[in-house]
Amino acid sequence: MSQTVVSKADVRGTASGVMFMAFFGTVWANVGIGGLQASASIWLLILAVVIGAVLFFSGMALIRGSRNLSNTNARRSKNVDKWFNIIFVTEFALIIFAAIVCNAIGHFDLFFPIMAIIVGVHFLPLAYLFQVRIYYMTGTLLCLLAIGTVLFVPLEVSLGQHQINTWWSLVGFGSMLILWITSVVILTIGRRLLRIAWNG
Repeated sequence: MSQTVVSKADVRGTASGVMFMAFFGTVWANVGIGGLQASASIWLLILAVVIGAVLFFSGMALIRGSRNLSNTNARRSKNVDKWFNIIFVTEFALIIFAAIVCNAIGHFDLFFPIMAIIVGVHFLPLAYLFQVRIYYMTGTLLCLLAIGTVLFVPLEVSLGQHQINTWWSLVGFGSMLILWITSVVILTIGRRLLRIAWNG
């Protein structure tokens, strides 16, 4: 029976996914909190930072756990890194372009939903590149969240005299949950890879 060989690159790639999801999930939490425009938002931000930090350092723990593993996929890792950088730079450029256009036409309220769509779409090639099927679901959910919010949810709602930007809050908190849940799933995969590596 063939034995599964887990390399350092396999575990560290998974760990990077955990940390990216943790960090950007926290960024999206800040978007959602900004949409609330509430004075108590600082406590929500602190909570978001704590949760994001726990996930981030869990990813770092995977990296520490992989230190003594062999790097059998070094050539493939370099090729994956090249395409990841291309996808990431393209995503970043599109986000900057969207921000400039939304600001120029006076509809910056559209920026975060558009940003969520860009982020969602970028997960689709990443799913193929890293062979991580959950990224297909992550990307699809982000796109559906943003499109559904713009089509079916009013831009603002009033609670007494308090105005809430529902687009920013819904897209922000929704994206936060999607990315953090993805982070937890990938963390579980990473820990399983480590167990296979050490027990195999």
